[in-house]
Amino acid sequence: MKLYRLEFLNKKKEKSFTKKNSHNFKTKLDSNKKLMSLLCIISILASTLGGCSFGKNDSKSTKIPYMMKVNNQKLNVIEDKYRTCYEVFVGSFYDSDGDKKGDLKGVTKKLDYIKSLGANEIWLMPIMPSTTYHKYDVKDYMDIDKDYGKMADFEALVKKCHEKKIHVIIDFVMNHTSSEHPWFKEAVKYLKTLQAGEEPDPKVCKYVNYYNFTKDKTKSGYHKIAGTEYSYESVFWEKMPDLNLYNEDVRNEISQITKFWIDKGVDGFRLDAAKEYISGNTTENVKILKWFSDMVRSQKQDIYTVGEVWEKYPIYTEYYKSGIDSFFDFSFADKDGYISRVLSQTTDNGASTYGMAIQEVDSLMKKNNPNGISAPFYTNHDLCRSAGYYGGKNAKNQTKMAQGMNLMMSGNAFIYYGEEIGMKGSGKDENKRLSMYWKDGTKYKGRCNDPVDAEKTKMIYPSVSEQETDNYSILNYVKQAVKLRNIYPEIARGDTEFLEEYSNKKVCVLKKKYNGKEILLIFNTTDKAVKVDLKGLEINGKPVKEAKIGGLLQVDENNPSKKGNTVELPKYCIEILK
Repeated sequence: MKLYRLEFLNKKKEKSFTKKNSHNFKTKLDSNKKLMSLLCIISILASTLGGCSFGKNDSKSTKIPYMMKVNNQKLNVIEDKYRTCYEVFVGSFYDSDGDKKGDLKGVTKKLDYIKSLGANEIWLMPIMPSTTYHKYDVKDYMDIDKDYGKMADFEALVKKCHEKKIHVIIDFVMNHTSSEHPWFKEAVKYLKTLQAGEEPDPKVCKYVNYYNFTKDKTKSGYHKIAGTEYSYESVFWEKMPDLNLYNEDVRNEISQITKFWIDKGVDGFRLDAAKEYISGNTTENVKILKWFSDMVRSQKQDIYTVGEVWEKYPIYTEYYKSGIDSFFDFSFADKDGYISRVLSQTTDNGASTYGMAIQEVDSLMKKNNPNGISAPFYTNHDLCRSAGYYGGKNAKNQTKMAQGMNLMMSGNAFIYYGEEIGMKGSGKDENKRLSMYWKDGTKYKGRCNDPVDAEKTKMIYPSVSEQETDNYSILNYVKQAVKLRNIYPEIARGDTEFLEEYSNKKVCVLKKKYNGKEILLIFNTTDKAVKVDLKGLEINGKPVKEAKIGGLLQVDENNPSKKGNTVELPKYCIEILK
């Protein structure tokens, strides 16, 4: 592996202090005392009037960053499935009616905010009637949970989204239902009528075949039905019985449900817990997903589907054989994912690890489905919020850079609500789904109560309202990252080539190509400025020395530069050459 020349820039200039300098200083000391005292007073007054500042990165800045000038270009948003999706937990997002519960009308009220991020798709976490705050235990697949509003509210939301060119996908839970679902209640009621030794008859009650019932007491993941010889499969929780997805009646029910929501205007489905349909059996899960993919495409040809397979990439890329459009890139997410490990410098190959992994995942995905679309995300409702991944003086910059690395990946990129402002939340699931931090305090209009069992969590970074006016905030950084996705189709859609000979532990260099056009992405993943010699590279058939800086993500006021074949990147910087 050939490594390019890497220089750390030290811009601090030392001045010699000679004997003559010292003599002059001493003779002038008395005359300068009064002036120094006056300057101190002025300095104290200025700091008092202007507020305390603990460094350039911590103070609010209204100065226009260089990246905003560089990125001030015409958008090129293509109408396809390569989008930027904003994940919303409705119950914690925005309250429209004063009951302190997030609702669908609240999401509608905040569509302009979502649009301001540059997102053109939203993923609504479960919205159907349920017994829990998270609503992953569905009681009725064809209605809206009363906490969130009415069906008319959903229809109005979809209509407004489409007017703003925002696609809508909904969480679809078909691994299990609620134990309060009529199907399950009817099945249990019937089983309790059976006499000892009498076998259930699906002709009498078809719902006994909707779930996985057994008399076998040795099976794990099963729960006993009181007053009967039977147990039922419920991998996640006893109140979420697993469906029998081989059953044709169940499949017909699911087909009617998807058609119902497609008729309501939804543009796609996020498939919850796809690897648990038949737990531990990738081959069978792929078959079930292929059935689902074929079925929904017969209802809406351009429907978008994305599956949750919580595994590393050698496994989740296998699922692309099903024809489902996307599977979440879990290998890059969470504190132990490639992005966080690269920024924390806990990988053997550093920044190169990021590039190598992207190329490998791309290759495996295309092998299993040439039309597959990656689904990069950094965190979600099941993972600790990313603001807690980093500590020390570089934490804020690393939090920004991580968002940039996620959003520069190919595919349909996902942002979990609140990540764009660096919300905090870890530990129990409720802590990861706290009320959106719109403003300081707890009494402003629209604020939701946190989930009942959530622990009190102090935020590290400011609220939306504060960050909107700070040009160097995490929020405005994320907006610039999404903007680059919307300027350059190559970012989301391009075939990615990892340029190993120009990359090392500090820097990753990628080339992306789409429709005959190329861009170069250069990532400085460290807290020191670097020089990168790109001699020998070509972009769009021309030597790199003729390329221009076409896009930029920076964490502070330090700007990049380019001279001939060499680019100079400040700390935690992402640069696009075109």
